[in-house]
Amino acid sequence: MSDIQAPIPIIPALLTGPLRLVPLAPLAQALTLLARRLVRHHPGLINRLGAYVDCRFAIVPTDLPVTLLLDPHPTAMRITLHRDPPQADARIAGPLAALLGLVHGTWDGDALFFSRDLVIDGDTAAALALRNAIDDCEIDLGAEIAGLSGPFSPLLTPFIDLAERKTGMPLRRAEMRP
Repeated sequence: MSDIQAPIPIIPALLTGPLRLVPLAPLAQALTLLARRLVRHHPGLINRLGAYVDCRFAIVPTDLPVTLLLDPHPTAMRITLHRDPPQADARIAGPLAALLGLVHGTWDGDALFFSRDLVIDGDTAAALALRNAIDDCEIDLGAEIAGLSGPFSPLLTPFIDLAERKTGMPLRRAEMRP
């Protein structure tokens, strides 16, 4: 983990505008498939939540016009997308890059919180349990997304790495980057 030195990238509204028009159900289904893959490859993710396994988490990328609602049920992990804020036990909000940086260990969650780049509402103990579960699993979303493409994974990985370099978004764990 590194200290935050460069500003956190923010996705320009011009690029996120079309997300206001597209149907959210297909995107939510894709995210649910990714989340279930994560649970299969990192079973500790659910186990580490302990008493908070039945909590619902609103993940709010502040630079996107949607909220992700994570329901980490052990046998039926699900992510739904919402244009209006859904009911949740805990809410974690920040720029998409900061949220991805938390997953990949790029930035320290405490530093993001104290710099107000990350805001937590609701059950903070549940949010902390989720953060700790994710930290322990050392998830690499870029590798997981590439893995969803099956035999095309080796072809997709360079595009994920290129997208990371061009956008400044942490799409891979630092130790997995070329």
